[in-house]
Parts: sequence; structure tokens; C-alpha cells
Amino acid sequence: MNITLQDIGRRYNREWIFRHLDYTFSFGNSYAILGPNGSGKSTLLKVLTGSLTPSEGDLRYLVDSKEQDVEHVFQKISLAAPYVELIEEFTLEEMLNFHFKFKTLLVNYDLEKVKETLGFSTATFQKEIRHFSSGMKQRVKLILACCSESQVLFLDEPTSNLDKDGEGWYLDLLANTKTDRILIIGSNQEHEYSFCNEYLQIMDFK
Repeated sequence: MNITLQDIGRRYNREWIFRHLDYTFSFGNSYAILGPNGSGKSTLLKVLTGSLTPSEGDLRYLVDSKEQDVEHVFQKISLAAPYVELIEEFTLEEMLNFHFKFKTLLVNYDLEKVKETLGFSTATFQKEIRHFSSGMKQRVKLILACCSESQVLFLDEPTSNLDKDGEGWYLDLLANTKTDRILIIGSNQEHEYSFCNEYLQIMDFK
């Protein structure tokens, strides 16, 4: 998949969050969308995932040169972000089983490998997610997104609530799961995106 933006803009009321954005996200590359807090990184990610409509411009999703309807794009993407909630009444075991009824597991992964990668104790999988720490919840969000087969992986502030060990875990997870798709990270923390090969500064489109 390629994602092409032509003169894209998004505004709230009369305030433009970004405008006149021309860009192409191409298969196999890793992108960092950069900017300070409140600059519009998350808004752009929401536009790219189809959860927000651009206020102006043209957004196109191409698979094998064929344009995809925005209503069907969710089938080809995975996302971890602060505004994506887990079902906290589920146990972790139930959450994993539920999620992977709708998303295909990444090649070379099964549920046992997902559990092993999470690094939690066996008893943790029977606990309700509402009892998890914020760092544990963030690991679950990341594992669900990264271990799902998808053509585009979106991560917004991926190490939020993670300690130093968690940040290392995140980098290992990405090293093993980011290939053979587009990776797009919204961040202002260099350790989250230092491996990316393309950078987009949101402040350039104000």
C-alpha cells in the first residue's frame, strides 16, 4: 500500500491544524511525524487512518495501483495510540483472543509467541485489564498493533507510560515486527523514532 496526500488540510472551527500537505508514504519505509505537543501529529494520524476527514485536499490509498475506499482501509492498518482504549473488563487472555478474531496474526507469530513477547507472568493473563498499570496497558496496546498482520502500522506516542525497561522492550518489538509494511510514528521523543528513514515536520505545514 501507498498513501498519497495532495494539498491536505484539517481545521477545527476556524483554526487550521495543518494545511497544504503534499506527501507520499511508501511501502517498506518507516516514517516519523515530528512536532511539539499540540502541533497536530495525532490529528494527522487520525486523518491517515480514516477516523477524521480532511477539511481540504485529496487522500488516496493505493494497493497494487488500485485505489481503496476509505471505509475499507481499517482492514489493512493497525494502530496503537493513547486515544485507543482497551476493553478493561476483559482479562488479558480474553483481550488477546477477542482482538485476533478480527485481526490476522503476523507471519511467524501465534498466541503463545505473543504472550511470550509480552513478558508477563502466567497469572497476569487471567487478570482483568482494569487492574493493570499504565505501563502494562501500553505494552498490550503495542503488542496488539505490532503483532497484527497489516500493511500500515501506526504508532502515536508509543512509549507513553513505559519505563526504561519498557522502552527497550518497545525497540526490540519494533525490530522484529516493522518490516514488510509502512510504519508511521507520531512522536517528539527521539528514542521512539531514531530508526526511521523518513521524517515529516508537522510545523512545516501551518
